[in-house]
Parts: sequence; C-alpha cells; structure tokens
Amino acid sequence: MAEDDLNTPESLLPYDEWTQDALRHVVVSALRHAAAQGLPGEHHFYITFKTGYPGAMVPDRLKAQYPDEMTIVLQHQFHGLSVEPDGSAVSVGLSFSGIPTTLVIPIAAITSFADPEVRFGLQFEVELPEPAEIAARPAVQSEDTPAPPNDQPADVVSLDAFRRRQKD
Repeated sequence: MAEDDLNTPESLLPYDEWTQDALRHVVVSALRHAAAQGLPGEHHFYITFKTGYPGAMVPDRLKAQYPDEMTIVLQHQFHGLSVEPDGSAVSVGLSFSGIPTTLVIPIAAITSFADPEVRFGLQFEVELPEPAEIAARPAVQSEDTPAPPNDQPADVVSLDAFRRRQKD
C-alpha cells in the first residue's frame, strides 16, 4: 500500500451508497426503455436478484429451486414488463417449464445486471433489511399470470461462467 492510502481518512459521507443508488438508476432506465420501446437490436438483459428479498414475489416452486439468487434473461420470451413509477420494483412475465409466471423484483434486490450484447454489466451489494424494516413495508402481491400465445420457456442461467475468479 502507498503511504497516501494509509493516511486517507474514512469518509463521513456515504459515497459508496450514493454510487450504488446512481447505478441502480441506470438499471431502472434500461428497464423502463425496454418496457416502453422493447429491446433494440440484439440487446438482452441478464438480471440476478435475491429471491428472499422483502417484496420479491417469486412462486414457491421457483423459490425452492433458487432459495438465494436467481438469474433471469429478458430477450425474446417475456411480456408485461413494467417498472413501478417510483422505480422501486420491476414486474415481468416469463414462462418456467411451460408455466406462465409473473415475477416482481425489487430494484434493491438486484445483485447484477448485464447486457452481453455490448459487454455492459453492473454488480451490486445487497444487504437484507432488518426485520423491523421489513414489517414496515407494504405487502406486494404477485400471482402466476397467463402468458401470451407462442410464449416459450424462459432460460434461467448461471452467471458463474461470467464471474471473475478470485485467486486464493
């Protein structure tokens, strides 16, 4: 470490938190664009989120398969994409094993967002709120919804192959 690194005081301002919030706004903007205008060209999104995050609405059958994190791909086989007006959550219809499903994903639950077409990706730190914070939030309801005709099963992809491996 350089001597300057040792002498740098710890910030009393939450710059890391502000940076995470600003980058989450990029995700919200991309999702709003896709909801309003569709995905242009070959753009597609990989979204990884915490399935147990408060407000995340994931059917029990999927939560059993993905108890911690789940990755969805928004490319061709999704419908009903919408972002809450306050930017707090996204809702999307997908089909899993032929079963149409609507997922509600709080933006704060997203751990990574990527658009492989342009090699763009973001990683986020997600901390589960304290139980008192959870109790204060309004309940969000989600249910399986019918898919439009010609809907095909969605792909759930592991991002392990894309993650940098840390050397021990």
